[in-house]
Amino acid sequence: MKKYKDEQYQFESIRDKIYPWVRKELGDISEKDSPVVSFINDLRIIFVIKRDEDVFEVLKDDMLSLDCDVEALYYASCENLVRDVEFVIANTWYGGFAILADGWHEASSLCFKHIWQVCVDKLKDDLLIMAPTKDTVVFAPASQKEIAGKMKEHGEQAYQQAQERDKISKGLMLFSKDRKELMAYDEG
Repeated sequence: MKKYKDEQYQFESIRDKIYPWVRKELGDISEKDSPVVSFINDLRIIFVIKRDEDVFEVLKDDMLSLDCDVEALYYASCENLVRDVEFVIANTWYGGFAILADGWHEASSLCFKHIWQVCVDKLKDDLLIMAPTKDTVVFAPASQKEIAGKMKEHGEQAYQQAQERDKISKGLMLFSKDRKELMAYDEG
């Protein structure tokens, strides 16, 4: 039996509980049986269903009807995130910035162009962004090399100290103030 026929998996029942999570390594999640969206720097977006306060279930293909549109699923999950999670920008000790949320969705902030657009408008500079773990997103003005270097050290340290399932990436991203988009950053 397909799970989407079960009441607890009917799309109408779970639609408002689905969120996007940014991941690099999928662990035991297979792209063959889960909806996955390609992102930046080999990152992917998976979808989870919030079942309880701190309980999330990975959304699988058999939980969705055959006519489910993954792009529509992505937009609906982002709408849920905007509605339910407050993202706050905080200062770091080294002069950079961090995104704070609820400990589960900080890396999901990468999905929101408007967060990064507000930051480039305020800082009047491109942004170097790093998401080393699910709950750590740090960024710095790209032209401030010393601060960006300290941000990278901070991100690498967070990555090394994280549990394997919480690690995202040591790679850098750039949000361009002119192009108004998030892209991979090549340090070379």
